[in-house]
Amino acid sequence: MRRLPALAFVAALLAPATAFADYWVYCANSRIEVDSRNPDQMRIARGSGVCQMGPTFGFRMDAEGFAQRNFGGAGRACSCR
Repeated sequence: MRRLPALAFVAALLAPATAFADYWVYCANSRIEVDSRNPDQMRIARGSGVCQMGPTFGFRMDAEGFAQRNFGGAGRACSCR
């Protein structure tokens, strides 16, 4: 019976870490948006009025900070031209 908790502990240590989600900053339908969908998924979801406005970020907070510093934040007006 002692082996079961020990094996569970070892299995938890060896399990792969949770992968981080990627986040992008988009201009979607003339508004700045931070989303975890990749560019292809965004085009399918929002149509042709979508463009990527920066690099890929590993954390939502970083993407939101980029959007704030460069475009005034999520929800602000933008253009894909």
